[in-house]
Amino acid sequence: GGWYCFNRENCDTRFDTMRRLMSSKQWPVTRVGTGILSSQPEENPHWWNANMVFIPYCSSDVWSGASSKSEKSEYAFMGALIIQEVIKELVGKGLSTAKVLLLAGSSAGGTGVLLNVDRVAEQLEEMGYHGIQVRGLADSGWFLDNKQYRRTDCIDTITCAPTEAIKRGIRYWNGIVPERCKLQFKEGEEWNCFFGYKIYPTLRCPVFIVQWLFDEAQLTVDNVHLTGQPVQEGQWLYIQNLGRELRNTLKDVTASFAPACLSHEIITRNHWTDIQVKGTSLPRALHCWDRSLHESNKNGKTPLKGCPIHLIDSCPWPHCNPSCPTIRDQFTGQEMNVIQFLMHMGFDVQKMAQQQGLEPSKLLGMLSSGN
Repeated sequence: GGWYCFNRENCDTRFDTMRRLMSSKQWPVTRVGTGILSSQPEENPHWWNANMVFIPYCSSDVWSGASSKSEKSEYAFMGALIIQEVIKELVGKGLSTAKVLLLAGSSAGGTGVLLNVDRVAEQLEEMGYHGIQVRGLADSGWFLDNKQYRRTDCIDTITCAPTEAIKRGIRYWNGIVPERCKLQFKEGEEWNCFFGYKIYPTLRCPVFIVQWLFDEAQLTVDNVHLTGQPVQEGQWLYIQNLGRELRNTLKDVTASFAPACLSHEIITRNHWTDIQVKGTSLPRALHCWDRSLHESNKNGKTPLKGCPIHLIDSCPWPHCNPSCPTIRDQFTGQEMNVIQFLMHMGFDVQKMAQQQGLEPSKLLGMLSSGN
């Protein structure tokens, strides 16, 4: 992951300030895998001994581009082609005998999984490897093309409304989207395929969706900036509504993990085992998903008892789940508990209690216990 740029000006700025996302020249020689890429069983209980390949992001095109450097553009955008080249190279390094290939990514990399998982499966089939099951894991890449809280002009990645940025980006990167999704939309409307809830129904490969209900990147593009000032009521209602909208788009997603937290990205964080939805951790849910895919090859689609794979928080505001990652005050760096955080956000306990038909003290008790 790492956002994207969509025109000459903001790609120039990105090249000057975040070179590692535009070029591989200054990359470190080694990296330590964390979270789902860790080789320690304590940190990565289910996949610690898998063969792992990390593809860093330098194409700035949400892994969709297929354009080389030309007169028109000083930059090459080859995200989709990079993935295909990596697959080609891995076939000679043991991938040809694999049973399962899991394509995983976070943020722009999570959207990249949705855009590329079927293409990777087709590529392997065309190369004659029919025995490899290709699957996707998209973390924090399921964005909504919703109305911004406050409309702003499209100047850079942060101010531009999600749809507008992608429309401009596709043209600039010569971005490609999967054929099956493309056919659902009119010519010139391929940008729709960058939004999870629109591309997901067209995918053939099984994909597991991990998405915070109050994703910080989504709030940023929607112009809700939580700067440490108490939020206004309009913002608070907008934030709660965002959680509802997101939850609705996930209801028909077979395998999902969506905690009601304000955060962004999780699978490569070393605390990824701590977050739970309805008593199930993310590694456990992924393990259940893995098992269900093995089992469904043998018999009908009966879900495994006590092994849930559709996990979505139902509580209505950020951090109403007690296992959410710690929040820190942006100014003091102090850790905050849920009540401090909600007060800090301008949450009106009296008013909220009234709306829910509760005594204020009872609501505070529920908040602090996370119910």
